[in-house]
Order: sequence, then structure tokens, then C-alpha cells
Amino acid sequence: MGRVEELIAESEKELAGVFAGMDAIAYANQAKVLRAFEKNRIALRHFAPSTGYGYGDEGRDTLGALFADIFGAEAGLVSPNLVSGTHALTVGLFGLLHTGDTLFSISGDPYDTLCEVISGKGNGSLADYGVAFKKCELKEDGSFDYDAIRDGLRDPSVSVVFLQRSRGYAWRDALSEAQIAEVCKFVRSCGFGGCIFVDNCYGEFVEETEPTQNGADIAVGSLNKNPGGGIAPTGGYIVGKREYVEKIAGRMTAPSIGAEVGSYAYGYQLFYQGVFLAPHVVAQAVKGSLLIGKTLQKCGCESSPATEKLPYDITRAVRFRTKEELCGFIQAVQSASPVDSFVTLEPWDMPGYADQVIMAAGCFVQGASIELSADAPIREPYTAYFQGGLTYEHCKYALQKMIRALRGF
Repeated sequence: MGRVEELIAESEKELAGVFAGMDAIAYANQAKVLRAFEKNRIALRHFAPSTGYGYGDEGRDTLGALFADIFGAEAGLVSPNLVSGTHALTVGLFGLLHTGDTLFSISGDPYDTLCEVISGKGNGSLADYGVAFKKCELKEDGSFDYDAIRDGLRDPSVSVVFLQRSRGYAWRDALSEAQIAEVCKFVRSCGFGGCIFVDNCYGEFVEETEPTQNGADIAVGSLNKNPGGGIAPTGGYIVGKREYVEKIAGRMTAPSIGAEVGSYAYGYQLFYQGVFLAPHVVAQAVKGSLLIGKTLQKCGCESSPATEKLPYDITRAVRFRTKEELCGFIQAVQSASPVDSFVTLEPWDMPGYADQVIMAAGCFVQGASIELSADAPIREPYTAYFQGGLTYEHCKYALQKMIRALRGF
């Protein structure tokens, strides 16, 4: 056994207890998903394709009801016509906000691709429609600034309170369900009667509950991430209170038809099968992230979140000294990918990002973040953000290449 393999074996022994905890969460989530399948009486007919307007599309409608039950919500909107997490979030925000309203983010800046959606000028952003935006930052330890939240909620124009569960391109832990439950309760105690809206991307099935079970009115995410189980070919979901989901459905299509239309000629099997597989796949990704984080720390890399406890989403950040080290790490991830492993990556001007981005995404589903992938904005401090892994074994294989890309190994 070489030095690299020894390091990995040491990490696996040290992580045994944490891994057991993740396995228990995976089982609880698998049971929750199966109960929802049983309640909704899922049958082969729900996989059938539809065309045209999609009137009476039972597969589409039942998929939304299934997600609602899994997430402990009143209603769900799940559609292949939601092309990404950013699109699903955009549709949700435009469905709920109107001229004169204010969107109040209590977790700092949203993810890069939402910035132009909210504040861009001349491109059909919320700002162009007279919707204001304000924010308060999280504290240095990643906790909520309750005094700033209280002050912000004194503005009567605030109609949507926004939380981003995952770290985005920030050096902080994802928000835990306990934190979300506590802050939702606090927001209500301040007299806020509007919508609490959570960007749930990367967090689904990492814990035993979801934001809509802990006080949030709406949770939104991408099927190319956790809930697609690695096999959903596209799509996004929106779950929450029925009144809000119906408003959002009117924005996704048209106010006069809402969720009554929308067809998919390829059939829905992969969406149903994906969410069935999701609890197990997410557990594989979390365990892979922990192994990668702990082993890279042994190699002298700074990594977040900590590996002594279970994380709250599937993402991990790793810092490097130089642009060259950063790019070498991302290229190592690509070289371990099942698709396009031979491609040499370079930074590029990716749509929706302020800086050039280098992205490893040798995936079966293009850009699927539940598959092992990594990306980084080319800016200081040089930080790679990686996530996913359909199997723990793939994460372990890729880790060997990551280590050998570092100096001295």
C-alpha cells in the first residue's frame, strides 16, 4: 500500500462513527420517501409520456403531490420545464413578488447566478419591475444576526424573506435544519406574515427533515442535484404552502392556466426513480465529501465544513495558495470523471458569473451537481467548491487523483 492509500485508509477508520450516523439518516429518508410512494399509490401509468398541453397528465400531477408529501408540504410543482435551480428560484421569486415589494435576504448575498435576477438592470430583473432588495449578513460564525433581521423586518414592504441553505461561493457552513427552524420561528415572532422562501439546493436528504417541515413556506431546488438521484435528466421542484405554489405556477406558465398544463413526451420514470434513489445517493455523496475533506486536511489543505460531524449539505470548499494549484485540483477531478476524463479544463466566462469559472463536470447528466463535480471562480482566496458523487467508491477513486495533483505526493 502506497502513502496515498495509507492516508485514505486512516481517514476511513477515523470517520467510521460519522459514516454510521449518515447511514441512519439515509434509512430514515428512504423510509419517508417510500411512505410517500405508498400514499400516492405510484403505478406504472404515472411514468407515461404526454404531449401538447398535457391536460390531465397524471404523471406530472402525482409527481408534484409526491414531492409535497416527501417534503412535508401542502403542494408541489415538479417540472422538466424548470431547467435549473436558478430558473426554479427565479420563477418562484417572480411568482411571489410585485412592484413595491422588497425581497429581504437574511443569509447575505444569494448565489452568483441569482444576483442579476434580483438586481440586474435592463434584463428583466426584479429590480426592473420595481422590486427592491436588501440583505443582512450572517455573523462570522455562520449564525443569524437576529438584531439585523428584526430591524429589517420593520420595513412593511418586505413580503418575502429569503434564506440560502448552502454556502454558495462563501466560506461558511450550510444552514442546518435546526438553524432554519429557529430563524423561521423568530421571523414570525417579529410579526412577519409573508413568505419565508428557502433556496434548498444541495441540502435535500442530508438531514432527516426539510425546510418546509421547519417553518419555511416555500423550498426550491434542482433535480440535477440531490432529489434527482443522479438520473433525472433535467427539472426543478417547488414545494410549500398551496397558496404560494399556485401563485408560482401561474408565473411558470400563465395566471389563467397555472399547473393544469405542461407535457413531457419522454415520460416521467426517471423523475420518480431518481427521488426514490436520492436518499442513498445523497448519503454516498456526503460520505465521499467527508473522506475527501479529512484526507486533504492530512495533506495540508484547508477544508470546510469540519469532518468531525455530519455536514448540512453535500458541498465542500478547499482553499489553495495559487491559481495554478486551484486549477490543478479541478483538472484532477475531471480526470477521474466517467465522461470526458480526457478533457483539459481551462477557466472561461461562464454565463451568470462575475468572474471566470473553471468547472469539472464529467457527468452523465450535463452539469449535474449530485455527480462528482467541482468548480471555482478565479479569484482570491483561491477556493474550489466540489460536491456530489453517485457512489462512495467513485469519490475514493477521485481522491487519489486529487492528492497526487498536490505538490509532494
